Amino acid sequence: MSEKSDKATFTGFGFGAIQSGLFVYEAFRTGCFGRIVIAEVMPEIVSAVRANGGSFAVNIAGSDEVRPVVIDGVEIYNPRDPADRRKLVEAVSESSEIATALPSVSFYGDGSAPDHVTGILRDGLAERVNTEKPPAVVYTAENNNHAAEVLTECLRKSGMPDPAAGAAILNTVIGKMSGVIDDSAQIERQQLHTVTPDMQKAFLVEEFNRILISRIPPGGGQRHIEVFEEKDDLLPFEEAKLFGHNATHALIGYMLAERGIVFMDMVRDFPEILAMAREAFINESGSALCRKYSGLDALFTPDGFAAYADDLLERMMNPHLCDRVERVVRDPRRKLGWNDRLIGTLRLAMSQGIDPRRFAEGAAAALRLLAKQENRAAESLLNELWPEAEEAERAVIGRMVGGGSV
Repeated sequence: MSEKSDKATFTGFGFGAIQSGLFVYEAFRTGCFGRIVIAEVMPEIVSAVRANGGSFAVNIAGSDEVRPVVIDGVEIYNPRDPADRRKLVEAVSESSEIATALPSVSFYGDGSAPDHVTGILRDGLAERVNTEKPPAVVYTAENNNHAAEVLTECLRKSGMPDPAAGAAILNTVIGKMSGVIDDSAQIERQQLHTVTPDMQKAFLVEEFNRILISRIPPGGGQRHIEVFEEKDDLLPFEEAKLFGHNATHALIGYMLAERGIVFMDMVRDFPEILAMAREAFINESGSALCRKYSGLDALFTPDGFAAYADDLLERMMNPHLCDRVERVVRDPRRKLGWNDRLIGTLRLAMSQGIDPRRFAEGAAAALRLLAKQENRAAESLLNELWPEAEEAERAVIGRMVGGGSV
Protein backbone atom coordinates (compact mmCIF):
# COMPACT_ATOMS: atom_id res chain seq x y z
CA MET A 1 0.00 0.00 0.00
CA SER A 2 1.40 3.41 -0.96
CA GLU A 3 2.09 6.25 1.47
CA LYS A 4 -0.69 8.30 -0.20
CA SER A 5 -3.28 5.58 0.27
CA ASP A 6 -2.31 5.25 3.93
CA LYS A 7 -3.27 8.84 4.56
CA ALA A 8 -6.65 10.26 5.51
CA THR A 9 -9.33 11.80 3.29
CA PHE A 10 -10.86 15.25 3.72
CA THR A 11 -14.10 16.33 2.02
CA GLY A 12 -15.40 19.88 1.79
CA PHE A 13 -18.84 21.06 0.64
CA GLY A 14 -18.79 24.46 -1.06
CA PHE A 15 -15.77 26.16 -2.59
CA GLY A 16 -15.72 29.70 -1.29
CA ALA A 17 -13.12 31.67 0.62
CA ILE A 18 -13.63 29.92 3.97
CA GLN A 19 -13.58 26.42 2.51
CA SER A 20 -10.55 27.11 0.35
CA GLY A 21 -8.64 29.47 2.62
CA LEU A 22 -9.34 27.79 5.94
CA PHE A 23 -10.44 24.17 5.84
CA VAL A 24 -8.73 22.99 2.66
CA TYR A 25 -5.70 25.16 3.35
CA GLU A 26 -5.28 23.81 6.88
CA ALA A 27 -5.96 20.23 5.74
CA PHE A 28 -3.33 20.61 3.02
CA ARG A 29 -0.80 22.06 5.48
CA THR A 30 -1.04 19.08 7.82
CA GLY A 31 0.37 16.68 5.23
CA CYS A 32 -1.94 14.06 6.74
CA PHE A 33 -4.45 13.83 3.90
CA GLY A 34 -3.87 11.68 0.86
CA ARG A 35 -7.09 12.95 -0.69
CA ILE A 36 -8.72 16.37 -0.52
CA VAL A 37 -12.14 16.29 -2.15
CA ILE A 38 -14.43 19.27 -2.83
CA ALA A 39 -18.12 19.37 -3.75
CA GLU A 40 -19.12 22.40 -5.84
CA VAL A 41 -22.27 22.94 -7.91
CA MET A 42 -20.92 25.67 -10.21
CA PRO A 43 -19.81 23.74 -13.32
CA GLU A 44 -17.43 26.46 -14.53
CA ILE A 45 -15.51 26.31 -11.25
CA VAL A 46 -15.30 22.52 -11.37
CA SER A 47 -14.07 22.66 -14.95
CA ALA A 48 -11.48 25.35 -14.21
CA VAL A 49 -9.93 23.50 -11.26
CA ARG A 50 -9.88 20.23 -13.19
CA ALA A 51 -8.30 21.95 -16.20
CA ASN A 52 -5.61 23.24 -13.84
CA GLY A 53 -4.75 19.72 -12.76
CA GLY A 54 -6.55 19.92 -9.41
CA SER A 55 -4.58 22.99 -8.28
CA PHE A 56 -5.83 26.36 -7.09
CA ALA A 57 -4.39 29.44 -5.38
CA VAL A 58 -5.40 31.27 -2.24
CA ASN A 59 -3.99 34.60 -1.05
CA ILE A 60 -3.13 34.92 2.65
CA ALA A 61 -3.18 38.48 3.99
CA GLY A 62 -0.77 39.03 6.85
CA SER A 63 -0.12 42.31 8.63
CA ASP A 64 2.63 43.34 6.21
CA GLU A 65 2.06 41.45 2.95
CA VAL A 66 -0.20 39.18 0.93
CA ARG A 67 1.29 35.74 0.38
CA PRO A 68 -0.01 33.43 -2.37
CA VAL A 69 -0.26 29.70 -1.64
CA VAL A 70 -0.88 27.02 -4.25
CA ILE A 71 -2.84 23.95 -3.12
CA ASP A 72 -2.59 20.99 -5.43
CA GLY A 73 -3.82 17.43 -5.73
CA VAL A 74 -7.46 18.44 -5.14
CA GLU A 75 -10.37 16.42 -6.51
CA ILE A 76 -13.45 18.49 -7.29
CA TYR A 77 -16.88 17.09 -8.18
CA ASN A 78 -20.27 18.49 -9.08
CA PRO A 79 -22.99 16.73 -7.04
CA ARG A 80 -25.51 17.46 -9.81
CA ASP A 81 -23.64 15.01 -12.02
CA PRO A 82 -24.68 11.44 -11.05
CA ALA A 83 -21.20 10.00 -11.49
CA ASP A 84 -19.67 12.85 -9.48
CA ARG A 85 -22.27 12.44 -6.77
CA ARG A 86 -21.32 8.81 -6.37
CA LYS A 87 -17.67 9.81 -5.99
CA LEU A 88 -18.65 12.30 -3.30
CA VAL A 89 -20.60 9.65 -1.40
CA GLU A 90 -17.55 7.39 -1.57
CA ALA A 91 -15.30 10.23 -0.39
CA VAL A 92 -17.59 10.92 2.59
CA SER A 93 -17.52 7.23 3.48
CA GLU A 94 -13.71 7.41 3.62
CA SER A 95 -13.28 10.85 5.18
CA SER A 96 -12.02 11.35 8.69
CA GLU A 97 -12.86 15.06 8.47
CA ILE A 98 -15.58 16.90 6.52
CA ALA A 99 -16.43 20.61 6.36
CA THR A 100 -19.60 22.29 5.17
CA ALA A 101 -19.00 25.95 4.24
CA LEU A 102 -22.17 27.01 2.44
CA PRO A 103 -23.97 30.38 2.20
CA SER A 104 -26.45 29.32 4.90
CA VAL A 105 -27.91 26.26 6.62
CA SER A 106 -30.81 26.38 4.13
CA PHE A 107 -28.39 24.95 1.55
CA TYR A 108 -28.23 21.63 3.43
CA GLY A 109 -31.49 20.62 1.77
CA ASP A 110 -33.72 17.81 2.93
CA GLY A 111 -31.95 15.05 1.03
CA SER A 112 -34.70 14.61 -1.54
CA ALA A 113 -32.67 16.01 -4.46
CA PRO A 114 -29.47 14.28 -5.60
CA ASP A 115 -27.31 17.37 -5.02
CA HIS A 116 -28.50 18.07 -1.48
CA VAL A 117 -25.63 18.06 1.01
CA THR A 118 -27.87 16.23 3.48
CA GLY A 119 -28.43 13.32 1.09
CA ILE A 120 -24.78 12.95 0.15
CA LEU A 121 -23.73 13.01 3.79
CA ARG A 122 -26.52 10.59 4.75
CA ASP A 123 -25.47 8.06 2.11
CA GLY A 124 -21.74 8.39 2.78
CA LEU A 125 -22.02 8.30 6.55
CA ALA A 126 -24.34 5.28 6.33
CA GLU A 127 -21.56 3.46 4.47
CA ARG A 128 -19.17 4.36 7.31
CA VAL A 129 -21.58 2.84 9.81
CA ASN A 130 -22.12 -0.27 7.70
CA THR A 131 -18.38 -0.87 7.36
CA GLU A 132 -17.82 -0.15 11.07
CA LYS A 133 -15.53 2.80 10.49
CA PRO A 134 -15.19 5.31 13.33
CA PRO A 135 -17.33 8.43 13.09
CA ALA A 136 -16.12 11.26 10.89
CA VAL A 137 -15.63 14.76 12.28
CA VAL A 138 -17.93 17.24 10.51
CA TYR A 139 -17.27 20.98 10.88
CA THR A 140 -20.31 23.15 10.09
CA ALA A 141 -19.24 26.65 9.00
CA GLU A 142 -22.45 28.41 7.95
CA ASN A 143 -22.16 31.27 10.48
CA ASN A 144 -25.12 29.94 12.42
CA ASN A 145 -24.87 29.31 16.16
CA HIS A 146 -26.81 26.05 15.78
CA ALA A 147 -25.65 24.82 12.38
CA ALA A 148 -24.56 21.45 13.79
CA GLU A 149 -27.97 20.87 15.34
CA VAL A 150 -29.69 21.91 12.10
CA LEU A 151 -27.58 19.50 10.04
CA THR A 152 -28.13 16.68 12.54
CA GLU A 153 -31.88 17.17 12.32
CA CYS A 154 -31.73 17.30 8.49
CA LEU A 155 -29.91 13.96 8.48
CA ARG A 156 -32.38 12.44 10.90
CA LYS A 157 -35.38 13.58 8.87
CA SER A 158 -33.81 12.33 5.64
CA GLY A 159 -33.63 8.77 6.93
CA MET A 160 -30.55 8.52 9.19
CA PRO A 161 -31.98 7.69 12.64
CA ASP A 162 -28.71 8.12 14.52
CA PRO A 163 -26.38 10.62 12.78
CA ALA A 164 -23.96 10.44 15.74
CA ALA A 165 -23.14 6.86 14.78
CA GLY A 166 -21.54 8.14 11.60
CA ALA A 167 -20.25 11.55 12.57
CA ALA A 168 -19.42 13.98 15.35
CA ILE A 169 -21.11 17.09 13.93
CA LEU A 170 -19.55 20.23 15.37
CA ASN A 171 -20.35 23.90 15.51
CA THR A 172 -17.58 26.37 14.75
CA VAL A 173 -16.66 29.94 15.61
CA ILE A 174 -14.72 31.33 12.66
CA GLY A 175 -13.39 34.79 13.37
CA LYS A 176 -11.40 34.76 10.12
CA MET A 177 -12.14 37.55 7.66
CA SER A 178 -12.17 36.53 4.02
CA GLY A 179 -13.61 37.28 0.64
CA VAL A 180 -13.81 36.39 -3.02
CA ILE A 181 -12.33 39.19 -5.16
CA ASP A 182 -13.72 39.50 -8.68
CA ASP A 183 -12.66 43.09 -9.40
CA SER A 184 -9.94 42.82 -12.03
CA ALA A 185 -8.47 46.20 -11.06
CA GLN A 186 -8.08 45.11 -7.43
CA ILE A 187 -6.60 41.77 -8.47
CA GLU A 188 -4.04 43.58 -10.59
CA ARG A 189 -3.33 46.28 -8.01
CA GLN A 190 -2.70 43.76 -5.23
CA GLN A 191 -1.06 41.27 -7.61
CA LEU A 192 -3.36 38.55 -6.34
CA HIS A 193 -3.16 35.03 -7.70
CA THR A 194 -6.49 34.07 -9.23
CA VAL A 195 -8.07 30.78 -8.19
CA THR A 196 -6.81 29.27 -11.45
CA PRO A 197 -5.21 30.99 -14.45
CA ASP A 198 -8.51 30.75 -16.33
CA MET A 199 -10.66 32.28 -13.57
CA GLN A 200 -10.99 36.01 -13.03
CA LYS A 201 -11.51 35.87 -9.29
CA ALA A 202 -9.28 35.37 -6.29
CA PHE A 203 -9.61 34.03 -2.76
CA LEU A 204 -8.26 36.52 -0.19
CA VAL A 205 -8.24 35.51 3.48
CA GLU A 206 -6.52 36.82 6.55
CA GLU A 207 -3.75 34.84 8.19
CA PHE A 208 -5.67 34.41 11.47
CA ASN A 209 -6.52 30.76 12.15
CA ARG A 210 -7.56 30.53 15.83
CA ILE A 211 -10.81 28.70 15.14
CA LEU A 212 -13.01 27.38 17.95
CA ILE A 213 -15.04 24.19 17.61
CA SER A 214 -17.36 22.09 19.75
CA ARG A 215 -15.64 19.43 21.80
CA ILE A 216 -15.66 16.02 20.14
CA PRO A 217 -17.43 13.48 22.35
CA PRO A 218 -15.56 10.33 23.41
CA GLY A 219 -15.40 7.92 20.48
CA GLY A 220 -16.58 10.66 18.14
CA GLY A 221 -13.75 10.67 15.65
CA GLN A 222 -10.18 11.93 15.40
CA ARG A 223 -8.89 15.24 14.09
CA HIS A 224 -5.83 15.75 11.94
CA ILE A 225 -6.38 19.52 11.66
CA GLU A 226 -4.98 20.24 15.09
CA VAL A 227 -4.94 24.06 14.98
CA PHE A 228 -8.65 24.22 15.85
CA GLU A 229 -9.42 24.63 19.56
CA GLU A 230 -12.17 22.58 21.21
CA LYS A 231 -14.53 24.12 23.77
CA ASP A 232 -16.96 22.32 26.06
CA ASP A 233 -19.62 25.00 25.55
CA LEU A 234 -19.25 26.89 22.30
CA LEU A 235 -22.35 29.09 22.53
CA PRO A 236 -20.75 31.88 24.64
CA PHE A 237 -17.93 32.18 22.11
CA GLU A 238 -20.42 32.12 19.24
CA GLU A 239 -22.24 35.00 20.90
CA ALA A 240 -18.95 36.87 21.36
CA LYS A 241 -18.38 36.58 17.63
CA LEU A 242 -21.93 37.46 16.55
CA PHE A 243 -22.63 40.23 19.08
CA GLY A 244 -19.04 41.45 19.30
CA HIS A 245 -17.03 40.84 16.14
CA ASN A 246 -19.87 40.69 13.59
CA ALA A 247 -21.90 43.46 15.22
CA THR A 248 -18.97 45.88 15.38
CA HIS A 249 -17.90 45.04 11.84
CA ALA A 250 -21.43 45.82 10.67
CA LEU A 251 -21.62 49.03 12.70
CA ILE A 252 -18.41 50.32 11.08
CA GLY A 253 -19.60 49.21 7.65
CA TYR A 254 -22.95 51.01 7.81
CA MET A 255 -21.32 54.18 9.14
CA LEU A 256 -18.76 54.15 6.33
CA ALA A 257 -21.42 53.35 3.72
CA GLU A 258 -23.28 56.54 4.60
CA ARG A 259 -20.10 58.44 3.84
CA GLY A 260 -19.54 56.72 0.51
CA ILE A 261 -16.35 54.95 1.64
CA VAL A 262 -15.26 51.92 -0.40
CA PHE A 263 -12.88 49.95 1.86
CA MET A 264 -13.23 49.02 5.53
CA ASP A 265 -9.62 49.83 6.43
CA MET A 266 -10.34 53.48 5.59
CA VAL A 267 -12.06 53.76 8.98
CA ARG A 268 -8.58 54.87 10.09
CA ASP A 269 -9.44 58.21 8.46
CA PHE A 270 -12.56 58.56 10.63
CA PRO A 271 -11.38 58.52 14.26
CA GLU A 272 -14.88 59.36 15.49
CA ILE A 273 -16.29 56.16 13.94
CA LEU A 274 -13.38 54.07 15.20
CA ALA A 275 -13.77 55.46 18.73
CA MET A 276 -17.52 54.85 18.62
CA ALA A 277 -16.99 51.27 17.41
CA ARG A 278 -14.48 50.54 20.16
CA GLU A 279 -16.79 51.93 22.83
CA ALA A 280 -19.68 49.87 21.45
CA PHE A 281 -17.57 46.71 21.20
CA ILE A 282 -16.13 46.92 24.73
CA ASN A 283 -18.74 48.80 26.77
CA GLU A 284 -21.96 47.59 25.18
CA SER A 285 -21.61 44.06 23.76
CA GLY A 286 -18.47 43.33 25.79
CA SER A 287 -19.90 44.44 29.13
CA ALA A 288 -23.11 42.52 28.44
CA LEU A 289 -21.27 39.33 27.56
CA CYS A 290 -18.94 39.64 30.54
CA ARG A 291 -21.96 39.93 32.84
CA LYS A 292 -23.76 37.05 31.19
CA TYR A 293 -20.77 34.68 31.17
CA SER A 294 -18.80 35.88 34.18
CA GLY A 295 -16.27 33.28 35.39
CA LEU A 296 -16.53 31.06 32.30
CA ASP A 297 -13.33 32.03 30.51
CA ALA A 298 -10.66 34.75 30.53
CA LEU A 299 -12.32 36.21 27.42
CA PHE A 300 -15.34 37.23 29.51
CA THR A 301 -13.44 39.62 31.77
CA PRO A 302 -12.97 43.36 31.20
CA ASP A 303 -9.30 42.97 30.33
CA GLY A 304 -9.85 39.86 28.26
CA PHE A 305 -12.65 41.34 26.20
CA ALA A 306 -10.83 44.65 25.69
CA ALA A 307 -7.83 42.73 24.31
CA TYR A 308 -10.17 40.72 22.06
CA ALA A 309 -11.80 43.91 20.78
CA ASP A 310 -8.53 45.75 20.15
CA ASP A 311 -7.04 42.78 18.29
CA LEU A 312 -10.12 42.49 16.07
CA LEU A 313 -10.31 46.21 15.35
CA GLU A 314 -6.68 46.18 14.28
CA ARG A 315 -7.31 43.18 12.04
CA MET A 316 -10.39 44.84 10.53
CA MET A 317 -8.13 47.69 9.44
CA ASN A 318 -5.64 45.43 7.65
CA PRO A 319 -5.16 47.24 4.31
CA HIS A 320 -4.03 44.03 2.64
CA LEU A 321 -7.50 42.52 3.08
CA CYS A 322 -9.08 45.32 1.01
CA ASP A 323 -12.41 44.39 2.61
CA ARG A 324 -15.12 46.25 0.70
CA VAL A 325 -17.79 48.16 2.59
CA GLU A 326 -20.43 46.95 0.13
CA ARG A 327 -19.68 43.35 1.11
CA VAL A 328 -19.99 44.10 4.82
CA VAL A 329 -23.30 45.97 4.51
CA ARG A 330 -25.04 43.72 2.00
CA ASP A 331 -28.36 42.17 2.97
CA PRO A 332 -29.29 44.69 5.71
CA ARG A 333 -32.70 43.04 6.12
CA ARG A 334 -31.01 39.86 7.37
CA LYS A 335 -28.51 41.76 9.51
CA LEU A 336 -31.40 43.63 11.15
CA GLY A 337 -32.98 40.30 12.11
CA TRP A 338 -34.34 39.91 15.63
CA ASN A 339 -31.54 37.54 16.67
CA ASP A 340 -28.83 38.75 14.30
CA ARG A 341 -25.78 40.93 14.90
CA LEU A 342 -27.39 44.36 15.30
CA ILE A 343 -30.79 43.87 16.93
CA GLY A 344 -29.56 40.79 18.76
CA THR A 345 -26.80 42.89 20.31
CA LEU A 346 -29.28 45.58 21.40
CA ARG A 347 -31.44 42.95 23.06
CA LEU A 348 -28.46 41.27 24.74
CA ALA A 349 -27.18 44.55 26.16
CA MET A 350 -30.59 45.60 27.48
CA SER A 351 -31.09 42.19 29.07
CA GLN A 352 -27.94 42.90 31.10
CA GLY A 353 -28.98 46.42 32.08
CA ILE A 354 -26.73 48.19 29.55
CA ASP A 355 -27.78 51.06 27.26
CA PRO A 356 -26.61 50.10 23.72
CA ARG A 357 -26.93 53.57 22.21
CA ARG A 358 -23.95 53.19 19.87
CA PHE A 359 -25.18 49.92 18.40
CA ALA A 360 -28.61 51.56 18.07
CA GLU A 361 -26.98 54.18 15.85
CA GLY A 362 -25.43 51.44 13.75
CA ALA A 363 -28.77 49.67 13.44
CA ALA A 364 -30.41 52.96 12.47
CA ALA A 365 -27.86 53.40 9.69
CA ALA A 366 -28.62 49.87 8.48
CA LEU A 367 -32.33 50.64 8.52
CA ARG A 368 -31.78 53.79 6.45
CA LEU A 369 -29.82 51.78 3.88
CA LEU A 370 -32.57 49.15 3.72
CA ALA A 371 -35.23 51.82 3.30
CA LYS A 372 -33.24 53.37 0.46
CA GLN A 373 -32.70 50.01 -1.26
CA GLU A 374 -36.38 49.12 -1.07
CA ASN A 375 -37.64 52.66 -1.67
CA ARG A 376 -39.67 52.46 1.52
CA ALA A 377 -40.17 54.62 4.57
CA ALA A 378 -38.08 53.32 7.47
CA GLU A 379 -41.09 53.42 9.79
CA SER A 380 -43.05 51.07 7.55
CA LEU A 381 -40.22 48.54 7.61
CA LEU A 382 -40.22 48.39 11.39
CA ASN A 383 -43.65 46.75 11.34
CA GLU A 384 -42.47 43.76 9.33
CA LEU A 385 -38.81 43.16 10.27
CA TRP A 386 -39.49 41.26 13.50
CA PRO A 387 -42.70 39.23 13.27
CA GLU A 388 -41.47 36.81 15.95
CA ALA A 389 -41.02 39.55 18.58
CA GLU A 390 -43.31 40.36 21.47
CA GLU A 391 -45.15 43.59 20.74
CA ALA A 392 -43.80 45.53 23.73
CA GLU A 393 -40.15 44.65 23.06
CA ARG A 394 -40.58 45.27 19.35
CA ALA A 395 -41.89 48.74 20.13
CA VAL A 396 -38.90 49.54 22.37
CA ILE A 397 -36.38 48.38 19.76
CA GLY A 398 -38.31 50.17 17.03
CA ARG A 399 -38.08 53.47 18.90
CA MET A 400 -34.34 53.01 19.43
CA VAL A 401 -33.61 52.14 15.81
CA GLY A 402 -36.16 54.40 14.17
CA GLY A 403 -34.87 57.38 16.10
CA GLY A 404 -31.16 56.64 15.73
CA SER A 405 -28.86 59.09 14.01
CA VAL A 406 -25.23 59.30 13.00
